Amino acid sequence: MPFHHLLERHDHDEAVDLGKSLRTTLKRSRLAEPSTVDRDVVALIRAQHVDRIPELVPLRLERMGSSPFAFFRATADIMTTDLASTPVTGVDVVISGDAHIGNFGFYASPERRILFDLNDFDESGVGPWEWDLKRLVVSAVVCARGAGADHDEQRALAEQVAAGYRTAIRHAAGESVLDRYYRSVDAEELADTVPGSVADVIDKALTKARKRTADQIVEKITEVDNTGRRRITPDPPIVVPLTDTAGRDASEQPVAEIFERYLSSVRTDVALLLSQFEVTDVARRVVGVGSVGNVALIVLLQGPSDEPMVLQLKEAAPSVLETNGGLTAVIPETEQFPADARDAVRVVAAAHVLQANSDPFLGWTANENGAFYWRQFRDMKGSIDADHLSPGELRRYSVLCAQLLARAHSQSPAFGQIAGYLGRKPNADKAIGRWSVDYADVVDDDFRVFQSARADGAFDVE
Repeated sequence: MPFHHLLERHDHDEAVDLGKSLRTTLKRSRLAEPSTVDRDVVALIRAQHVDRIPELVPLRLERMGSSPFAFFRATADIMTTDLASTPVTGVDVVISGDAHIGNFGFYASPERRILFDLNDFDESGVGPWEWDLKRLVVSAVVCARGAGADHDEQRALAEQVAAGYRTAIRHAAGESVLDRYYRSVDAEELADTVPGSVADVIDKALTKARKRTADQIVEKITEVDNTGRRRITPDPPIVVPLTDTAGRDASEQPVAEIFERYLSSVRTDVALLLSQFEVTDVARRVVGVGSVGNVALIVLLQGPSDEPMVLQLKEAAPSVLETNGGLTAVIPETEQFPADARDAVRVVAAAHVLQANSDPFLGWTANENGAFYWRQFRDMKGSIDADHLSPGELRRYSVLCAQLLARAHSQSPAFGQIAGYLGRKPNADKAIGRWSVDYADVVDDDFRVFQSARADGAFDVE
């Protein structure tokens, strides 16, 4: 098991009591203490680009510069550097490592239900629950600030989001381990139960997600060439087919090879299904903001009756929890999970833990070029653009994300200590709220430094 080092067991009452006792060593008010680290924003951003595809770095910088929230999304490493110097309880669980409100969304379960949950695990691992919660709360504050919220409104929002996490983690502590495991958020039911205009926002996002079927995606991103073969349609620099000068897919063979290895990482039924498909085309496709410049491919497959299917293949780089947070053994190396594959294993394992129901095609592979994880491409996937929510919608949406984060953290055995530590009173809510509004000031300052350095050519690729 990838996270076997989390297997310290306590019964429910013991865990809660341990959590309460932590208040004597770390008062909840201390969660407001600022970072004490001295760091160089420009140097940290430059370090992000060392192993990225050089021609995509300008596009990444452009996306980062579109708003403070976009900058925040792309700089989990900077925030993790800061979080590493803040006090924590020492209670470690499987965490996202990048739990901002833009990393929640819709996706289809194997039964074709549309669920709403965490959906990004590139920075995941084992670490302090406080880091996930603070990143989530700060993301809500940064969005609210961008929409013109004043200081008091930001503080109220931050405390409400923190309270959403606290009450949800305490509710989870009253459930059986099986109930926690099976609980999920059906997006259809969610749209029927949330109040007011948030339901309309969710309905619109659901409508888009339902239309994103595999057939629709294939029609949108592929074309039939003059030989009658279906190919991925070029759209540079976003989509660039990996072809040689003769027009034949130069990457097809190596991707086909690691595709075979990938099949050994998925369930037997999924492997048997996918074994009937063959790789017919591969293209590089730019994704997200923070991931721009890392290897991300879309792989076109063809089945026995010429049915097409598209998978996504993404590079799994070391987590910021290790590179910037100073954590070790985010996932230990074992014979089953060798060192060259461990980051891909980490991403897949964290998704299985943190999501109520994961993509059945989620798997991993590794070769001399790195570690990679596989998943379906866009099938019934969607998200909510937090930048366009009203203040009330943003608050309700952010609280919902906090509740889902609590559900994710409750899958780790130590979570009962979190519930005991946070307690019934809003002490921690106020401390985290104060910290998050103060840190939003740091994000604004960092964004200004970034924009100035970018204008001066500090990030130009030589």
